[in-house]
Amino acid sequence: MIRARESKAAPVGVVSKVLRILEVLDRANSGLQLRQIAQQTGIHKSTAYRFLAHLESEGYLFRDNTGAYLVGPKLARLGSGIAYHATLRTVSHPVLQELWALTRETVNLAVLENHQVLYLDVMESTYTFRLVSQVGARRPLYCTALGKAMLAFMSETEREAALATTRFERITPHTVGDLPRLRRELVKIRQQGFALDDEEAAVGARCVAAPILDESGKVAAAISVSGPIARIGREKIPSFAVAIKDGARVISARLGFSEAPAAATAS
Repeated sequence: MIRARESKAAPVGVVSKVLRILEVLDRANSGLQLRQIAQQTGIHKSTAYRFLAHLESEGYLFRDNTGAYLVGPKLARLGSGIAYHATLRTVSHPVLQELWALTRETVNLAVLENHQVLYLDVMESTYTFRLVSQVGARRPLYCTALGKAMLAFMSETEREAALATTRFERITPHTVGDLPRLRRELVKIRQQGFALDDEEAAVGARCVAAPILDESGKVAAAISVSGPIARIGREKIPSFAVAIKDGARVISARLGFSEAPAAATAS
């Protein structure tokens, strides 16, 4: 009987330690290093590391460029949407910084909310003449590169639900004005892996975007680079698209997405 009690108590002790780790991380918005976690929880450093490594591999924790541990995407999703958005910004921000350094144009992170584009993070270009979006701003799906990138990679059910609520407004002479044309463009976006807003939301502005996928393969968000057509000429679109797609893949991997290996061809 004593051994039975001990065998039941051991897992409870493990759970208690894991919960202590999660509690201290929840209170630390900027994350904690392994040493700090061990100190604040009273858990031996090597034991804490084993728990942290497992939680990170399962997507419940995320480790930033400094090695600090933060609440990860999967765990944040169990809470409020606001918590998930905050985690998504944290996971994505280093990639946005790299894109900003590479292009020197405005870089954006957005999610889909109520069939609209919701901006979560914006890094403005340093050029005097630049495109600027505001965090918290909302824009239509059909005329923005961010929106079209997310639309194209949604499940068919989700996409049809979003398209059913779309009311086309000709914002500029280049704006997509009808559903058949938009559907054709979405097919192209799925094939090439990126979306383009070519003066559709604002005259003189161009934007290139790619989708971010979560561990289940669903669209979680999108990132984009935007700027005036005077600087983002058509000749720059291919190189920008490659950089943005690479950045989106990095963020998707951090969210737990794993691309299926290509099928072997018959010899």
